[in-house]
Amino acid sequence: MARFSKNSLFSSDIGIDLGTSNTLVYVRGRGIVLNEPSVVAVNDKTGQVVAVGKEAKAMLGKTPPHIRAVRPLSHGVISDFEVTEELLTYLIRKADNGRMRLFGPRVVVGVPTGVTNVQSRAVRDAALNAGARQAIILEEPVAGAIGAKLPVSEAFGTMVLDIGAGTTDIAVIALKGTVASKSSQVAGDRFNDNIIDFVRSEFKLGIGERTAEDVKVAIGSVMPLDEQLSHSVRGRDLATGLPREIVLNDGHVREALASSFDALMDAMKEVIEATPPELLSDVLERGVFVFGGGALLRGLPPLLAKMLGVPVTVAPEPLTAVVRGTGIVTESPEHYQDFFINEEDLLSET
Repeated sequence: MARFSKNSLFSSDIGIDLGTSNTLVYVRGRGIVLNEPSVVAVNDKTGQVVAVGKEAKAMLGKTPPHIRAVRPLSHGVISDFEVTEELLTYLIRKADNGRMRLFGPRVVVGVPTGVTNVQSRAVRDAALNAGARQAIILEEPVAGAIGAKLPVSEAFGTMVLDIGAGTTDIAVIALKGTVASKSSQVAGDRFNDNIIDFVRSEFKLGIGERTAEDVKVAIGSVMPLDEQLSHSVRGRDLATGLPREIVLNDGHVREALASSFDALMDAMKEVIEATPPELLSDVLERGVFVFGGGALLRGLPPLLAKMLGVPVTVAPEPLTAVVRGTGIVTESPEHYQDFFINEEDLLSET
């Protein structure tokens, strides 16, 4: 009779940063193993999934009518349940090197702060249907704070700002709890829309989301720089319908993003106003910690420090802070149960 070890029956526990733009996966004992676009290509004629992740993203805007390359998450929450389930199934199996186990992994998933019970349950059910034996739901700013190794269990306030693609999450954390928080849709995707609208308005040129993303990464800034940056942009002339090329500089991007950053400042001030004075003194002393893709915008720390009057620090490796936090939770989940969102997330022996 064949003998099976427990390790051969159980998949390794994994942490997932389920993002609107990209999804990262951490495997317990191995670290971050996957960083895939949150895109799935579906054949509407057969109902079959054609591609997932990088392969599906390459199809965006290039597919025949019967194939849809879609993002199943909108503003950090599930907009297409079945496609999200396919995405998670693909990621879980790939993280376990394609092997099928008798017992799936325990999965820790990061979601935006303030999600409803229905939304968090949808994420949990999608993970379970994708093969997880248990799904633990954790708010992304908390996961990011854990991943940045901030003192979330201690008796003083820690303020974090997580600027992702679909949402920006702001939270003040103390003693294993979120004291004040807010989720805003002013985030990376909104910044891309701002750039698209600016180029259309100022230059009468139509560009796509991918081009706007390239501009944001190449020359995006929120404060004047010592040396001006520029980037060539190709699009369709709205008057003639013909291709045309222009050159944008960092000043154009700042002008495009100005209104969104005003809205972001208002959201941060709302969280500060809802924070007890005793914890505000901690924030004043220690400042704000920033992570997520938006943390890479040039000039962001000094702008926030100037607007809020507190120190601002970008966390080490800001793009992976949330998934590293979910990974730390998989290593010792019993230490973080107070942060879990649903009653079903309480740890079991399975």
